[in-house]
Amino acid sequence: MSFFPKISFQCEVEEYLTKVFRNNELITALGTQEVESKYQSLLRHLSHPPGFTTVRVNTHLASVKHVKKLLFEEIQKQFKGLRVPVLEHPKLHDILLIPVIGPRRDLKKHASEVIVGAHCGYAVLRGAHVYVPGIISTSRFMKAGDLVSVYSDIEGKCKRGAKEFEGVKVFLGNGISELSRSEIFSSSGPLNGMGIRMIEPVYLSPSFDNVLPSHLFLQNLPSVVVSHILNPQPGERILDMCAAPGGKTTHLATLMHDQGEVIAMDKIANKVKKIKQNAELLQLNCIKAFCYDGTKAFSVEKKEDEQEGPPFLPESFDRILLDAPCSGMGQRPNMAYSSTLKEVTSYQPLQRKLFTVAVKLLKPGGVLVYSTCTITLSENEEQVAWALKTFPCLQLQPQEPHIGGEGMRGAGLSLDQLKLLQRFDPSAVTLQGMDINSLQDSREDDLISLANKDCIGFFIAKFIKSNSK
Repeated sequence: MSFFPKISFQCEVEEYLTKVFRNNELITALGTQEVESKYQSLLRHLSHPPGFTTVRVNTHLASVKHVKKLLFEEIQKQFKGLRVPVLEHPKLHDILLIPVIGPRRDLKKHASEVIVGAHCGYAVLRGAHVYVPGIISTSRFMKAGDLVSVYSDIEGKCKRGAKEFEGVKVFLGNGISELSRSEIFSSSGPLNGMGIRMIEPVYLSPSFDNVLPSHLFLQNLPSVVVSHILNPQPGERILDMCAAPGGKTTHLATLMHDQGEVIAMDKIANKVKKIKQNAELLQLNCIKAFCYDGTKAFSVEKKEDEQEGPPFLPESFDRILLDAPCSGMGQRPNMAYSSTLKEVTSYQPLQRKLFTVAVKLLKPGGVLVYSTCTITLSENEEQVAWALKTFPCLQLQPQEPHIGGEGMRGAGLSLDQLKLLQRFDPSAVTLQGMDINSLQDSREDDLISLANKDCIGFFIAKFIKSNSK
């Protein structure tokens, strides 16, 4: 049952998506009723957080068993003795899964209100406390120590510093204010640090603020799958073309036992800084991060200065990950998607430019993995159809582990080709809440199966480049 309203889009984007998810191939295969049911289910799921928090263990520094024990103790402390299990995944041996309790429908709302921005709100739904920069409005007389109810302004209509807000707002839970209203909206400049400590969130997830920072990396389950599918080996040279903030980069380096070379690129300097910080925090030395535009990373001539960074010569890499910039429609929770149709459709040509560079930089016999965190055909299956037609040297490959569903019909790919793709579809399970009683009655296998499906929307394709030119 839905706790939040289904995700809303701008009219032109909604029309575009409706055509995508009611395409003729799908209707012919499944029938109009099932196609419509799946689409509406997807829209409901996208506004709710995934059913599990996924953390990747930095196996470069510690064993999964050791970190699991420490994490279980930390969660018991945070949840005041509530025994929420920490699960190991049978196919992804470096992640831990924590079931999310909620939605909790019986929480009492307080008179004092705090309004936060949509992105802050989504973080709260996944276990975060409220930090001062995310606060847009508070009740008039709020003091430090007050019990407050926290709401998300999902449409971005609330004015900063407002004393009340009557627009569309979604209840996120209750907390205790760490600061007064006057301190939060002080004229001396914006404050940082915690503003509201959440004590009764609608969805109960652990906070990972300064929790085992060198041993854990908060990462969505499909994002972990990607690195396993690329399967980098010690001593190889790997390229992560669009790498920030470095979750997959650091995972690749860990899977290689920090032996070899992982080149990470991003064209935004602050994001490259974040990659370097994460590599340092996780004590990984084989990562080299560069601020560079991936569409320009190929060069037929050697650089005069002999630098190790981009641009690179043809066939320079054993394996390449192209986790492409995308419309991000698979991210959860998201209750109001604000991008225009022009923005949504701008990604396909950019992805093709990056893909073309990746093919040139890949060695014969090398592996290219393409992934996105979106749900459209144009950025996923259509890109695969285009790649196979444009680059005869590429062959679609089976994926291991294969945890998501097969690709979606509508791009003209054969059923055999669709089975080689991996599409994580949140609508593949019934939207259901989890309370502590149902959790304790559940079998571990059933919980793992649920975690595999109740995650963000994501897409993965794996190619190998043939040795013949």
